[in-house]
Amino acid sequence: MCGRFVLFTTGDELLDAVGTLPGAGTVDAPDGTPPARYNIAPTQQVPLVRFQEQEALIDAARWGLLPSWKKDETGPPLFNARAETVAEKPSFRSAFKSRRGLMVLDGYYEWKGEKGSKQPYFVRPESGLLFAAALWETGLDRLSTTMVTTAAAENMAWLHHRLPLFLAEDEVEQWVSGTPEEAAELLAPSRVADTLRWREADPAVGSVRNEYAELTGAGELTDVPAE
Repeated sequence: MCGRFVLFTTGDELLDAVGTLPGAGTVDAPDGTPPARYNIAPTQQVPLVRFQEQEALIDAARWGLLPSWKKDETGPPLFNARAETVAEKPSFRSAFKSRRGLMVLDGYYEWKGEKGSKQPYFVRPESGLLFAAALWETGLDRLSTTMVTTAAAENMAWLHHRLPLFLAEDEVEQWVSGTPEEAAELLAPSRVADTLRWREADPAVGSVRNEYAELTGAGELTDVPAE
């Protein structure tokens, strides 16, 4: 799963990165791009990328899907959607049919260990951004989003049994603009996982009140699983 992430790429650098994606066309961020963030949590605002008529829009969205039938924001936030059930589950099936987009990450956090003594890890690719498969809705007159997850790829299973569905650049247009059947072809462990590297993060990341670059840890990133 993914319950915390990092996005420090912003401004023109973020616009340029989205603009290189196949099918993106021109890129517009009507409300601007977000500031650098190092501890983004569910229910907070995140940048959501959507393709519309040869234009990629970057809009602020609540991380936690609000389906059209929701009467209020109570209940657990729907910040992850399981790939195995996303096409049928009532909370997600409508969005999966026609409202697919991207969440943009520089990296994310995952915890390993026993309850009470879990060690957080910061995970990011060798280079560039991560583009996670997402769904969006406008329930309660708010733009909201959720991140699709799959079973973990083999090299990441040591850390957690779930992994966000990170899309390769040549998969993005199929996910965002394809038919539901075409999008469903991508609901499998990500081949982008082979590019992921990690290091121990600062345990202070466990509190959403903490927000600074040092949370991502220090030292070199590695692809060697921790014991």
